[in-house]
Amino acid sequence: MHLDLPTLHRVPVSWLLEHGSESIRLRTRRELAYPGTIPPEAITADEEGVAQSKLAQAVVKKQKDTGIWGGNLLGLAPSAKDGIKETGTIPNYRRLLQLGYPKSGRPYKLTDRVLFRLLSRDDDPALQFEFAKLSKDSPAAAEWAREHMREAAAAALAEAGFIEDPRLRGAAHKIASAVSAFLRSPLAEKPYVRSGAKTILNPEAHPPTWYSVAMIAAMPNLQRERAGFTERLGQYLGTPMSKKAYVWMIGKRVLKPELLLLGDPIVSDAKGNAKDIPLALHFIELLARISALHTNPVATKVLARLFSECDPHGVWRPKGLKTAPRAIHKVTYHTYPTHLEAKSNDSKLVDVTFRLALIARLLGIALEYH
Repeated sequence: MHLDLPTLHRVPVSWLLEHGSESIRLRTRRELAYPGTIPPEAITADEEGVAQSKLAQAVVKKQKDTGIWGGNLLGLAPSAKDGIKETGTIPNYRRLLQLGYPKSGRPYKLTDRVLFRLLSRDDDPALQFEFAKLSKDSPAAAEWAREHMREAAAAALAEAGFIEDPRLRGAAHKIASAVSAFLRSPLAEKPYVRSGAKTILNPEAHPPTWYSVAMIAAMPNLQRERAGFTERLGQYLGTPMSKKAYVWMIGKRVLKPELLLLGDPIVSDAKGNAKDIPLALHFIELLARISALHTNPVATKVLARLFSECDPHGVWRPKGLKTAPRAIHKVTYHTYPTHLEAKSNDSKLVDVTFRLALIARLLGIALEYH
């Protein structure tokens, strides 16, 4: 069966407003409803609902007065090996953004200060967080940690809307230049080297990460200013990811490269069924935001498959679905779920239905509102 992307998508606005969480309702009104049909007071009421919602409160309650979550910056999940007890600051900050937590909220203000300090190349040891021990190993490890955290901070601030702030723009251009140099170099084809018995990422390689791609996706002006680079990035992300097992060697530490994007991360079968639907949707949304879906045959097929499973109203209803899709890769912590699954059958369809409508809008597919 040949699958093509639809030329028209029905956005089930009334269904999403009826079945969705506070966050889904707010984002449906703000991002999916027909322009001009939603009164501003409805948005304000929804924002208040999100601020008090279970999903948002579960995040807000864990933040310390320093603006930090879990004593760390980048932890996607607890990890005894890495000394991470709770999900970290940047994933939680981005989760609040995805949930639609009001931008004027105190949690952002507390964290913004820390994130802008990270951008400013502040070398205060207190800003090393989970990398403090690693950074003592060597100046190279300390510089790697600072760069890594700066990239994550830039992505979070871009998604929070600081896209014209000169501090963010300066950091974003530096990050884009480093990724651009990698894409133009022979390292893009052969990013690995041997170190003893291990295959490691070449220390000279600066491939795209989930953070650098998210930052670029959130900055349309940067994409316009660096159109050639954005196009090359899209083409690179359309190539199959190598199945070679490798690690990141930083100082004396061996780290898992779970945030690197050495090509397309989607795993799917020949029919376009993705193994990890939340990851596929997150990646496809990023591709849509950098106008690069057309370069990626796997992502296009997976998306066409998901659209083909929508009913005539635009609600995603695949056959035989017993529970909502489960996220496998922790990188989607901030985006999924934005709806608490309830007992009703429709509840397990909400998150994917919302994302498909959003992606259809981002791709410029003709929309009908239902």
